[in-house]
Amino acid sequence: MAVGDYHLPYTSTPFEGPEKLLEVWFAHSPARVPDAHAPKNGRIGLRNVPKQVWEDMLDIVKCKVLSVVEGEETDAYLLSESSMLVFPHRIILKTCGTTLNLLGLPRILEIAHKFASLPSVYRCFYSRKSFMFPERQPGPHREWKDEVSFLDAIFPHGAAYTVGKVNGDHWLLYLTTPGQFGVNEETAPSSPNSFSLSPLQSENGEENETNQTLQNVETDTPFTQDYTIEILMSNLSHKARESFFFPLPVQGAPSESPSIIGRTLSSTIGISDLFPPHLTTLDAYAFDPCGYSANALLKWGDGIEDGHGGEGYYTIHVTPEEGWSYASFECNVPLSTSLSSSAKDIPDLHTLIRRVVDIFQPGRLSLTLFISNANNNNAEEDEGETAVEAAQRTFKSALTAQRPVSCSSGDSVTGDGSRENARILYKRTDKINYQFGGYNLAFASFEFR
Repeated sequence: MAVGDYHLPYTSTPFEGPEKLLEVWFAHSPARVPDAHAPKNGRIGLRNVPKQVWEDMLDIVKCKVLSVVEGEETDAYLLSESSMLVFPHRIILKTCGTTLNLLGLPRILEIAHKFASLPSVYRCFYSRKSFMFPERQPGPHREWKDEVSFLDAIFPHGAAYTVGKVNGDHWLLYLTTPGQFGVNEETAPSSPNSFSLSPLQSENGEENETNQTLQNVETDTPFTQDYTIEILMSNLSHKARESFFFPLPVQGAPSESPSIIGRTLSSTIGISDLFPPHLTTLDAYAFDPCGYSANALLKWGDGIEDGHGGEGYYTIHVTPEEGWSYASFECNVPLSTSLSSSAKDIPDLHTLIRRVVDIFQPGRLSLTLFISNANNNNAEEDEGETAVEAAQRTFKSALTAQRPVSCSSGDSVTGDGSRENARILYKRTDKINYQFGGYNLAFASFEFR
C-alpha cells in the first residue's frame, strides 16, 4: 500500500498532529462507582452511558466515532481525530487537529452525573506536546494560558506545568489532586462561565538534566496504580511516511474498507507485533488519502512477574505529510525495565521503544512516563533506582546504542530518504524528572545525530 518512490502527496493545509489529552477520573477505582455491585450486562459506571450520548458530546469537540471495540473493562472508540477510552470510573479523550477538546469537558461532567451518578471529580489531567501551528487552534487551545484559565474556572485548585524547553519541544500538564476538596477527596466542579487569567504554577526544564520536587500538593492520598508511557515523534523518515499514503482506488474495481486497509498495513509494518498478537485486539483505520489511527486493547497478565494483570490499551496516530509529519504512541500497560525472556511475553520497555521507533524513524522524539508512586514496584527499582530513573536509563539505552534498523518500514532515516541501510542513533537533549503529589514523571527528548 505504499506509494512507491515517487514524491509523496500532501495537503496544502498543515495538520496539527500533536494531540490534546484529557483524562477525568470520577472515582479512585472501578470498585468505587455507585453501581459496582449491580452491573447491567456486565457493565458499570461510565460504560453504561449510551453511545449516542458520547457521540453528542463529541459533536461539541468536532470529531466523530469511526468504530468501537468493547473489552472486558474498557470501551475503545476510534475517532476521526484520534481516540476516546471509556472505563467504569474514568474517561480519556485524545484529539488532534483543530478539535475543541476542552469544550467537551463540561458535557462530560454532566454525562457522568446524569448517567452514572458520579457528580464529582476525583482527579483531572490535561496534557499535550507543544503545537506545531498554535495560531491555527480555535477557542481556548490557541495559548496554554487560555487552556489553563478554562480549566481553572472548573477546578479552582488545579496546577499547571511546562516540562522541557519553552523555545523547543516541551510538554504541558495540568492536574488536580485529591485530598483538597472535602471528606470524599473529590470536588464538585464549577461551571466554566468565565476565564480568569490567574498566574500559572509552572516549572521550566531549562537545563539538560533537571530533578524537581513540587511541594504544593499532598502526597499521602492512596491511589490506584496508574502507568502511562507516551512516545511523541516528529520529522518521520521518508520510508516510514510513505507507508501511510494510500493509492486512489481503480475505477470500477471493488474498494477495501479503511479498517481492512488499516489492519493490513498494521501487519505489514510491524504494528500488529508491538505486543503479542494473541493478547491484542487491534482496531485500525487508514484515512484517505493519508494518515492512520489505531486503538488496541491488551490482556497483560501473561508475562508480568507478580501475576497481577488486567486489560490495558495502546493508541497510535500518524500524520505522514512532509513538513508536519508526526506519530504518537501511548500505552498504559506497566512495562518492566528488565529484558523479557520470551517473544510471547509483554515486551519490556526497552524493546517496546525500539519497536515503535524502528517503525516511524523520527528525526526528533519526546518520551514521557507518568506513574503513580504508590505502586512504583511495577517498574524496576534495581540497586536503589527510582522508577523514573530506571525509565530514564532505559530511554537512553534504547535510543543511543548503535544498531541496525530492524523494521519492515525501511532503512531510511533522513527526511529525504537519502540514507539507506542506516543505523538509528539519537542524542539526548533533555532529561527531566518531576515528583508530583501521588505521581512521578520522567521526560526525555532525543534528536537524530
